Amino acid sequence: MESQPLPLDGITVVAVEQAVAAPFATRQLADLGARVIKVERIDGGDFARGYDSAAGGLASHFVWCNRGKESIALDLKDPRGVAVVRQLIAGADVFVQNLAHGAAARLGLDAATLCAAHPRLVAVDISGYGPSGPYAGKRAYDMLVQCEAGLVSVTGTPGQPVKAGIPAADIAAAMYAFSGVLAALVRRGVSGRGGPVEVSMLDALAEWMGHPLHHAMHGGTPPARTGLAHAVIAPYDAYPTADGGRVLLSVQNDREWRRLAEQVIGRPELGTDPDFASNAARVENRERTDALVGEALGGLGADEAVVLLERAGVACARLRDVQQLAEHPQLAARERWREVGSPVGPLRALLPPITLPGGGEAPMGDVPALGEHTEALLRAVGMADVEIAALRRDGVAA
Repeated sequence: MESQPLPLDGITVVAVEQAVAAPFATRQLADLGARVIKVERIDGGDFARGYDSAAGGLASHFVWCNRGKESIALDLKDPRGVAVVRQLIAGADVFVQNLAHGAAARLGLDAATLCAAHPRLVAVDISGYGPSGPYAGKRAYDMLVQCEAGLVSVTGTPGQPVKAGIPAADIAAAMYAFSGVLAALVRRGVSGRGGPVEVSMLDALAEWMGHPLHHAMHGGTPPARTGLAHAVIAPYDAYPTADGGRVLLSVQNDREWRRLAEQVIGRPELGTDPDFASNAARVENRERTDALVGEALGGLGADEAVVLLERAGVACARLRDVQQLAEHPQLAARERWREVGSPVGPLRALLPPITLPGGGEAPMGDVPALGEHTEALLRAVGMADVEIAALRRDGVAA
């Protein structure tokens, strides 16, 4: 059977982007075959390049979000730099930006302006809080939006709210921008017109807060912070094992509880005991329930506990750290790791989660150096050597 082309093969994306939300969205497009041209500042580029140096000297955020892109460094405070971006957009299918509030509009690079000039263009504005309302101009970093969206209020322990350990607001906005682009391209295939796409970090994360939000709005109280436990299910927590590990298990119904009581705890009578026989009773008696499970698992090694739980048909997992994720046997068995090129040499990277059997593998191109493709892209829009030299001399391009 002939291999299918990548879904976005032939699609060109221009992005004036920084940090995580827009770069992570456009990386998904690159993984599906799109050509992504990343416009960066000449003075250091995307500021995520400077977050750390953990990835062999490169910033881990930048490596994660920017493989497979072409980098052009331009000064957008100079009209000549903006003119180059406009020339790139004229040949593009998609434009994405997440500049500070009002900055894109001042440059004439907001979605409404660009789509009016280029009816087939899909143009995406990613913001913190949306283009209007009292928060429109408020600075929006991931942790701040996690707080505004209430995520921090339901994460952590009863005594300590905590932010998520990943940039959840950025990722939420990125994935809605990504799916919004795909939807707009489908619509363009039908109508011939692209159009604006608008995504805010607050809107995206508020949607992800659906369960606690509806619980609070319709039930009267928000779910309690319970650490690794579940607010309304028991037993559902991580339990220490004899070898210093922790195993998380989740009992979703009373049949599973009876199997756990008989085959793991070794006390089948708990399956019909009124204090434990129903989930409501176990939640009411959570401390006693957890003590029973903890005692049963505390004498076992983590691997032994997982085998026993799986044999009993009880959902369970090892509590792994990040290094253990990098060595996860399931990822290794499914050959999910690849190497991507970068200015510091090959780096390990995961294949994207979207798998399209029968089609080509995601290209997973190199992580670009700042301005690595500036000259080639300037030539592609028709600039002569003397013009390119002038832009470099005047600090408009790098």
